[in-house]
Amino acid sequence: MKQAIIVGSGISGLAAAIRLQNKGYAVQVLEKNSYPGGKLTQISGNGFRFDAGPSLFTMPNLVTELFDLSGKKSSDYFNYDQLDVLCNYFYEDGTQIIASSDIDAFAAEMERKTTDSAEKVKKHLNKSAFIYGATKDQFLNKSLHKINSFLSFSTLVAILKMPFLNIFNTMNQVNENTFSDSKTIRLFNRYATYNGSNPYKAPGILNIIPHLEFGLGAYLPRGGMHEITNSLVKLAKEIGVTFHFNQEVIAIGTENNLAKSVTTASCIYAADLVVCNADIHTVYEKLIPSAKKLKEVDKQERSSSALIFYWGVNKEFPQLDVHNIMFTEDYKAEFDHIFETKTIYEDPTIYINITSKKNEGDAPKGKENWFVMINVPSVYGQDWDGLIAEARKNILTKISRNLGESIEDLIQFEQQLTPQLIQDKTHSYKGSLYGTSSNNRFAAFFRHKNFSSQYKNLFFCGGSVHPGGGIPLALLSAKIIDKLVK
Repeated sequence: MKQAIIVGSGISGLAAAIRLQNKGYAVQVLEKNSYPGGKLTQISGNGFRFDAGPSLFTMPNLVTELFDLSGKKSSDYFNYDQLDVLCNYFYEDGTQIIASSDIDAFAAEMERKTTDSAEKVKKHLNKSAFIYGATKDQFLNKSLHKINSFLSFSTLVAILKMPFLNIFNTMNQVNENTFSDSKTIRLFNRYATYNGSNPYKAPGILNIIPHLEFGLGAYLPRGGMHEITNSLVKLAKEIGVTFHFNQEVIAIGTENNLAKSVTTASCIYAADLVVCNADIHTVYEKLIPSAKKLKEVDKQERSSSALIFYWGVNKEFPQLDVHNIMFTEDYKAEFDHIFETKTIYEDPTIYINITSKKNEGDAPKGKENWFVMINVPSVYGQDWDGLIAEARKNILTKISRNLGESIEDLIQFEQQLTPQLIQDKTHSYKGSLYGTSSNNRFAAFFRHKNFSSQYKNLFFCGGSVHPGGGIPLALLSAKIIDKLVK
């Protein structure tokens, strides 16, 4: 039986392992940490449980199809519920917008709370659905680096639709041309952060992202996001995948244009096929330093990172839901700080995720588990201790102002995840969450391909390669590899 080695057990590494095991390979997964999941893990303390990383779940079919592929019933392993409310939005003038998953209800809410009409909102979401339909087959489900990907009718259709996909305008330009109210513009600009980009630079085609929530639905796994990792690891083990934890890969051995082995500090694993679920920059810098590097990848701007506070809060707040956003008044200034001056804005937009709203076991009765995140720059030698201390103070002030109550005294548990820790724990270059940003209209084409041109049995998956970051795209990268491997 041919041996396949997976480097890293992030979500795409797990998916690749399951797909290759089903293809007849004997699969071994090597993971540097003592636990699987990469960013998709959890922490707990004082009776509170938190998903440590990704908090939004869309396109659950990409998870459940892995069980179908393995001849298993997904509901025996993994269950989830669709959210009726996608997000609660808070603005400094006291406006609160509830984004219902029902598009008509959401559009009506926007018309009541802003100067933009329901008709404009629905038209914008229809355009988002159009972009998704025009691009999913060609740009999300296939490699962009194989000539046969472009020799199809779907490619011709996608090319004909290119002028209508807002590639030549920025996301913000499209949204400003569509809406008149700053509140609406900020609400739709924020979707650029879903792949760590700047809406004032990223192309308008990123307006595809709202469709993933409004058109396809947002969900919450029962037991939290970490249940995605748990269920896939359980499935992988049942079908024969072997896991080796605390095994940091230090080199990939190559010979005659083939990847022949994977080396850790304690063992050398022979390989007929290697899949790297690690930041592509790390792969070239540390694992295959003799490989021909793609200079285009190194030149690309890194995505944003995140500063996260996990707070166990000694109170329940009925005005908050599972997903909540508290906007800055000057969104442009915030992104200038993140991408231009590489620092943290004094009035950042704050995201608060509270899974205990649906999963009662995530917090003691009468309390809530707050995952509080702001977007921050990647690591460029900043004074992070000073930046984090100042940001914490500003975040507490802003949340307290929006909720009309002092929050700091309610915190009974606290832990942090910083850009440096993201870099150390997941080998994400400079602590960026999504590899490279999409602050370029051709970013999709510049992302590293899912295979090596130099070593014909070496493949790449995860957020730093095509088609991009986030759970759905990471899962699609494993699916693309499945199609490439014979």
